[in-house]
Amino acid sequence: MFRTVERTEAGVRLLDQRKLPAEAVYVTCASADEVAEAIRLMIVRGAPAIGVTAAFGVALAASQASGLPPSALDAAIVRARDALAAARPTAVNLFWALTRMEGAARNARAEGAGNTELALLLEREAQAIHDEDLAACRAIGRHAAPLVPAKATVLTHCNAGGLATAGYVTALGVIRGAVDAGKAIRVFAGETRPFLQGARLTAWELMDDGIETVLIADGAAGSLMHGGKVDLVVVGADRIAANGDVANKIGTYSLAVLAKENGIPFYVAAPTSTIDRKAATGADIPIEERDPAEVTELRGLRIAPEGVSALNPAFDVTPARYVAAIVTERGIARAPYAASLAALVPPS
Repeated sequence: MFRTVERTEAGVRLLDQRKLPAEAVYVTCASADEVAEAIRLMIVRGAPAIGVTAAFGVALAASQASGLPPSALDAAIVRARDALAAARPTAVNLFWALTRMEGAARNARAEGAGNTELALLLEREAQAIHDEDLAACRAIGRHAAPLVPAKATVLTHCNAGGLATAGYVTALGVIRGAVDAGKAIRVFAGETRPFLQGARLTAWELMDDGIETVLIADGAAGSLMHGGKVDLVVVGADRIAANGDVANKIGTYSLAVLAKENGIPFYVAAPTSTIDRKAATGADIPIEERDPAEVTELRGLRIAPEGVSALNPAFDVTPARYVAAIVTERGIARAPYAASLAALVPPS
């Protein structure tokens, strides 16, 4: 089994997802700034994995500054938090984890913790975030089991598997759980242009699990749905608004509309840390704009005419009316989502 992210004596060790599936290469980040850069460059990606990685980045900064005066250690934690928060804007798990780490540090200082004690506490808190993510993903699979028929073809988009988490799965956990329950499952994995997470990562994970997988071009999804070849769609999420609007990898909205048109249930699987109660609707979710070169080039090879402009939004927002259910580690939410999500994550 691969490890997406782990804390080691040398720093924060990450599986470089840019290299998959050709090779499994690990990168060790020796500072919080290097962790932030790894998140920005998508060495690590997927909302839960980004949150765990950021937590380890804060712990790393605290450990490295533990020999400094208390005020300098506190300043190092703030600097690490700011650098990590600036890495990517859409995945709310990043900010959730940073807020939790910052709160743990503040509470420890208020209780009189010294530098060594504070650094150890933050290491434990980051590891707890890691372990809780693994447990949450397994619970998502259990809760989703009744949603999957005994024999089904599932369409998924982007990568919401172990590579997007601390090492287990979210949306792919729905699939893996169904297979473990003895159900006959086949998967259509959308390639997910422009970064090809579906082709490079999801197909790799599913094949490693021995699950029947068929890679499709993103544009083939509608035809397959219309032809009766898809039974359900399952995706992950990077941020879920209080009303149930879902931000996920670009192209998700199109799949949701197609699923609705063809009478196919569209499910979202994500931990409750992905729910942003401060975002009333999807309009409040920031959408990351990435380098246009990701559209005009493919691994360094130019595929578009020189000088053509390109637009590269990394995510889109699917309105709640297209979502049949949101599966979390605490249970399943259904419309009306303002009420069902609030029951799972009460307002603070």
